[in-house]
Amino acid sequence: MCDLCRSARPNRRSFLKLATASAASAAVLPAFLSSPTAAQTLPEGVGAQGRRTLIRGGHVMSMDPQVGDFERGDVLLEGSRIVEIAPRIEASDAAVIEAEGRIVMPGFIDTHHHQFETALRSFLPNGIMYATPDRDGAPNYLDDILGKFAPVYRPEDVYISELFGGISQLDAGVTTVHDVSQIHHSPAHSDAAIRGLREAGRRGVFGYFEGQGADAQYPQDARRIRDAYFSSDDQLLTMVMGGEAYLPHVDPLDLWTLGQELDLPIALHVVGSLGMRETMDRLIPHFTDRHLFIHMTGMSDAAWERTREVGAHLSLSVPIEMQMRHGMPPIQKALDMGIAPSLSVDVECTMTADFFTQMRSAMTLQRAFANQAALDGDATAPTLLTARDVLEFATINGAKDLWLDHKVGSLTPGKEADILLLDAEALNVAPLNNAPGAVVTLMERSNVETVLVAGQIKKWKGEMVGFDVPALRDQITRSRDYLFEAAGVERALFD
Repeated sequence: MCDLCRSARPNRRSFLKLATASAASAAVLPAFLSSPTAAQTLPEGVGAQGRRTLIRGGHVMSMDPQVGDFERGDVLLEGSRIVEIAPRIEASDAAVIEAEGRIVMPGFIDTHHHQFETALRSFLPNGIMYATPDRDGAPNYLDDILGKFAPVYRPEDVYISELFGGISQLDAGVTTVHDVSQIHHSPAHSDAAIRGLREAGRRGVFGYFEGQGADAQYPQDARRIRDAYFSSDDQLLTMVMGGEAYLPHVDPLDLWTLGQELDLPIALHVVGSLGMRETMDRLIPHFTDRHLFIHMTGMSDAAWERTREVGAHLSLSVPIEMQMRHGMPPIQKALDMGIAPSLSVDVECTMTADFFTQMRSAMTLQRAFANQAALDGDATAPTLLTARDVLEFATINGAKDLWLDHKVGSLTPGKEADILLLDAEALNVAPLNNAPGAVVTLMERSNVETVLVAGQIKKWKGEMVGFDVPALRDQITRSRDYLFEAAGVERALFD
């Protein structure tokens, strides 16, 4: 639980006063408004060591071909782990989560998200990544977000954006994030980012990228951070080394070497429209299977071939790549090369962080190209992506690209229980006729009914558990107000 939420919890006297008032008002409210809150019916002990939990009677979509899917299935947990999946499981000692009418599946995995920008949501809906002659004076990401806002962030601004953004994605069923954190202006900023990630209570990969200003300790502070926070692999948070190829006065090979010395994977943005093709070509001999390339737009065939050859990883942010002029999302190139991508959000200043948008965008873009090729008579038109394909991008591929597939990404006995229950009886889904299709083509955040991370319930029957969301919203609003004032930017609500 976050510090702010803990301090905002009512004491016993205020709780009793609230309960008395609620009971009095229930007499005059319709029945559908007077039912107990979801938190009052939370099963006891779920996720505790040794405690067994039975998720019973759901439509189980495991995303593991060895386990398969079950039209009606049970999932048995013990503590944080999955122990059995079968059509029916007898476990009289287990806490029970009824899942009839729900799709039970692994949580979504976001492999690239600048979560420190949560306070700047929707600021740049029409912007692109950089200034161009055709958009003279229009806001853009490099000048406005990184150039004006990022330098004025205080550690407390980093913390609340990390925390609020993490809770928001949990609400949408994203149980794991790679936080590409480009806000390391000081060790205090780094510590605040990690604290926000940790207190959100979900699985996270802390991406240690650059910062700005005289107090910035990037990249050398990586060693302190790794030793202080990430010395064990047996925790929800792990670490990735940011190894950008475009930073002034920093040789990317020095960053990659440091990451290798610390036994950390290396992640970097690869954007052709920023003129990175030649740089990446020079780095080709140094690609490894411990690299995560983000975007990979406009790269040479040689770079793609080396990526495939060594087993480097690929994160695509399809909506943002289309929206912000990164270059055409290379989803078909990846598929042609036999490289299975993962999906990622990128920046909420421009686009939503929910994964239904990411899946639908990837699927419809690829199918648009493939369908047009077929209509044009191309006998070699690409195979159409399916809903199942993009679900793999959003789950098990994400786990692989963050080096976490031994822990999560599928419902597999022995893995940790990062699990979603999605409402398939809701107005926008019922009647259920195809589970992958319902998730990818019909569902949205409102269908995410229950979320577990490592067996712990984080969202229960539509309500977040353990957070005072109004208090957190007030805090991030105050942070937003400070950031706009400090950056000298006017908040134009209707432009």
